[in-house]
Amino acid sequence: MSQRPLFQVLLLIGVALVLSSGATARQALVLQISGSIGPASADYVRAGFVRAREQRAELVVLQLDTPGGLDASMRDIVKEILASPVPVVGYVSPNGARAASAGTYILQACHVAAMAPATTLGSATPVRLGGLPKLPSREREAPSEEGGEVDDAQDAASDAPTPDAREEREAAEPTDALERKIINDAAAYLRGLASLRGRNTEWAEQAVRAADNLTADEARAKNVIDLVANDLSGLLTQLHGRSVQVLGSTLELDTIGLGVEVVEPSWRTRLLGIVTDPNVAYVLLLIGIYGLIYELANPGAMVPGVSGAIAIVVALYAFQALPVNYAGFALLLLGIAFMTLEAFVPSFGALGIGGVVAFTAGSLMLFREDAGEIGVALPVIITLAVLSAALFIGVIGFAVKNRRQPIVSGAEEMVGAYGEALEDFEHQGRVQVHSESWTAQSECPVRKGQRVRVVSMDGLILKIEEVSDA
Repeated sequence: MSQRPLFQVLLLIGVALVLSSGATARQALVLQISGSIGPASADYVRAGFVRAREQRAELVVLQLDTPGGLDASMRDIVKEILASPVPVVGYVSPNGARAASAGTYILQACHVAAMAPATTLGSATPVRLGGLPKLPSREREAPSEEGGEVDDAQDAASDAPTPDAREEREAAEPTDALERKIINDAAAYLRGLASLRGRNTEWAEQAVRAADNLTADEARAKNVIDLVANDLSGLLTQLHGRSVQVLGSTLELDTIGLGVEVVEPSWRTRLLGIVTDPNVAYVLLLIGIYGLIYELANPGAMVPGVSGAIAIVVALYAFQALPVNYAGFALLLLGIAFMTLEAFVPSFGALGIGGVVAFTAGSLMLFREDAGEIGVALPVIITLAVLSAALFIGVIGFAVKNRRQPIVSGAEEMVGAYGEALEDFEHQGRVQVHSESWTAQSECPVRKGQRVRVVSMDGLILKIEEVSDA
């Protein structure tokens, strides 16, 4: 019985420790998105949101510094934000960072949008690989700072059928059907996100159609973002007590004493980020193909074949995650095949030139036009095309050089060769040519040790004639 009070004390201490640990477990997870947005970024955000739900985090902060990226990956991230039961704060940081293009869509999807001083957002016009959509010849009138609405008088004036106004509208409207489809879809998408969060839909439209950009202070004045904070600590202070709509419910943020944990990307995410870079995937594919070609041309080399097979598998994994244009992919392979055939079946330039043309065209077309800001860098394409062209030109030069050299083996080389009779014979006997013993036939009698010359060759029998000592 004397142990019972001690047990109760220990139990109370344990409960107090559990309660205190629960009180200090409140935290915000910080996910850092920097660089181009691609499949690795979407995978990183997805894993971070799963972790936030499992740890019952109070808040998720998406720290953005991106020039844009792949449209499909951006939409995956936006879907994760919209479906998150944990409030998400988009924060363009540190100073000098930007949330351009795809970053603007992600920022507008967040429950709270914030920026650090000296940061920018905008330029949300989708970029096709074939070039930029046509933009207005002059910038449109900027929305007024009062509520972010464009003045009605300005709208009426801009709609007046003056020649200048007509020219501006014609310049602003894309002329290509696919271009119009992409621009209209992007404008509606960003406008819908801004409307969902109660932000400036007029500017959202302008950011897509006119590639408009704003600084942090301008964005706050135009109701494009909610807060301007110097750092993460200041952001959490301003968020305290703010009400947000999360999955239809109103939540009041309590950020006082909130712990902060920066979520580092896993090794898988880092690897995915490397291999899904279009330039890396493109080079891996070429290394793999040339490695297999070398292995087939030199059976038993092993290292080129094994390395090539691994590189191709990794490249195909990357292409599975990227929006590949299969027509461009086929042209790329066809170009490589032509240049390879030039090495084995010399056509004196026909296959090689066709291969370089197909290779370059396929490389430029490798990713779909609706992919967004993603593609193989032109310097990489030009460099590899020039190297491939130099390779097949070298093969042609080698073939021409060999063609001009005298024949050093085979039946053609035997005709005209000199030898010596190994025995006396009248019609058929043995002679030595090139230190080899051959069966020879002669129309005249031949003496042992006499010099002879090969006139022709019938299978393995030499036709010879005698040669005078002179």
